[in-house]
Amino acid sequence: MHKEIRNIGIFAHVDAGKTSITENMLFLAGKTKFIGSVDDGNTHSDFLEIEKQRGISVRSSLTSFVWKDVKINLVDTPGHVDFSADVERVLQVIDSAVLVISAVEGVQSHTESIWTALKKRNLPTIFFINKIDRIGADVERVINEISKELTTDIVPLQSAINEGNDQANIDFVFSDNQIAETTVENIANHSDEVLELFLAEEEIEFSFLDNVLKDKIQDASLHPILIGSAKNQIGIDFLLNTLIKYLPKPKFDETQQSLSALIYGIHHDPKHGKIAFTRLYAGSIENRSIVKNINQNIEEKATGIYSSFSSKFENIGQVSAGDIVGICGLTDSQIGDILGSQNKNIPPYIKIHQSLLTVEVKAEQEKDYPKLGAALQELSVEDPALEFDWDREERHLFIKIMGLIQIEVIEQILLQRFGIKALFEDPAVIYKETPSGKGIGFESYTMPKPCWAVVQFLIEPGERGSGVQYESKVRTSDIHQKYQNEVERTIGLALKQGIKGWEVTDLKITLIGGEDHNMHSRPGNFILATPMGIMNGLQDIGTDFLEPLISFRINAQESLLGKITSSIIQMRGTFESPEIMNDKITISGVLPVATSLNFPVQLASMSGGMAKINTAFYGYQKCDSALCKERPFIGISPLDRSKYILKARKALQ
Repeated sequence: MHKEIRNIGIFAHVDAGKTSITENMLFLAGKTKFIGSVDDGNTHSDFLEIEKQRGISVRSSLTSFVWKDVKINLVDTPGHVDFSADVERVLQVIDSAVLVISAVEGVQSHTESIWTALKKRNLPTIFFINKIDRIGADVERVINEISKELTTDIVPLQSAINEGNDQANIDFVFSDNQIAETTVENIANHSDEVLELFLAEEEIEFSFLDNVLKDKIQDASLHPILIGSAKNQIGIDFLLNTLIKYLPKPKFDETQQSLSALIYGIHHDPKHGKIAFTRLYAGSIENRSIVKNINQNIEEKATGIYSSFSSKFENIGQVSAGDIVGICGLTDSQIGDILGSQNKNIPPYIKIHQSLLTVEVKAEQEKDYPKLGAALQELSVEDPALEFDWDREERHLFIKIMGLIQIEVIEQILLQRFGIKALFEDPAVIYKETPSGKGIGFESYTMPKPCWAVVQFLIEPGERGSGVQYESKVRTSDIHQKYQNEVERTIGLALKQGIKGWEVTDLKITLIGGEDHNMHSRPGNFILATPMGIMNGLQDIGTDFLEPLISFRINAQESLLGKITSSIIQMRGTFESPEIMNDKITISGVLPVATSLNFPVQLASMSGGMAKINTAFYGYQKCDSALCKERPFIGISPLDRSKYILKARKALQ
């Protein structure tokens, strides 16, 4: 049997010192011979060349090590918002978290986004306030920020001594020797037993309080706050002890012997090839096991089971429920696939941010075009959020991104890993379309024989955010059920590009008429007729633009109120009445993505870096056509009927 396990994700806003904490853990656990430095570019968890050069994590890394006979699977995650998709995937496979916050900068925008996701999953979380040695460190202020902006369900277990310089250290306020009254109060607020003893002014044993605290941490109703300095190796050993003492073991059904596992990450390793990072929820896998992928409906052989440390992999031969490993041999498996069978303990996917920009990628050297397409395809396997779109006929390559830093990183990865010099066009905001009104879409595809598919759709606008609704009111005597199934399956493809070149959404499509033919109809006929019918309808009805919006909350000095509100108005934004307290303002509202891409930089400039902005995807709303941008149809439009049919029948040269 293997040791006890803890599956822990470590999260932070960029530059809070998360990777430095990981480096300290690895050193203390005897996994490394030195503590890697972000500044020196020699960290172990940030092993990609781009990460060492830029000093930021751009991809999650799994590191397994042992601390006091407990195996810790620590997943170090990217701290920059542009790489949130990786964070989202990690959230599915961990059982608890460490959220790192700088003692100087405090709660930042991405800190809030991460915390919101952790709360949705109800994950036991430890707050670690790092960098208590830095000038400007103020632990008390940061604790107040956590209480005000994140959660009041906190229990500080330490206090800072001499913060703000290299003599900074920690004192314990919850131990056998010392228990702060405020700590007892915080625990009492969540435990009737402790509250009763506290109000009766009876002495409370530390061991009793400690057990109550452990229970409350494990059910995520209380969150301990620890402090330290990774740079000066302060507080990391206590953090490790806290991880194994208070955080929960993996949940899995010991009665289920059959395999159930989730693939959350893909990495292409020069030596081992494709490695699928996988969390097991039931059963086990051994080398050379045949595993069923229920998403792809395929069986594949696991040729290697690897424990992971940075870019190094140790073949451990087998893995059991509760563990996280890398598996080789799963050639066709993808991120999000389930191996074996479904399991109630596999959590739902939680979205933090949404890609709202699209960019076309070109090869500087024309000869590198096929190589670039293959490289982007491989990168999109590792990060499905890129939603790589390759139009081979027009030789266009598109990806979706979250921000401009992501472009710079992908550009460097293409050069360093694939040897391709790539050029990126200016990113465009991802607009959408919605029907301007109600109408009919019709297509009669009956020539050239053999073919027969007649479809008639009622197309109606839907409520904002409703997506796509579909139903059929056609009898199976008119269109056989197997053909109606093909119509329904093709709706998503038919709406991928509308008459303005963008995805069509927020509508209801009803199949209200049509016919098949006993001799001439084939399933492919209805796959071909559906996009033509829907596009015919949309062209007759017309579509309105939908533009993406973000919600925001700004905290700044009161003196900046006029400048900030003026900027919001210029960006076509809206805002609620500002809250003013102690010369500080809080402004909340909504902004169009198209006008606000550079606003965080402008806000930092006008405030000298003192203002904070937190944003989240808000939704799409109608936009004046003059303010939005059409794009050419990628590929051959169903409106170009003859060419579309020829292409579908593979008759177009």
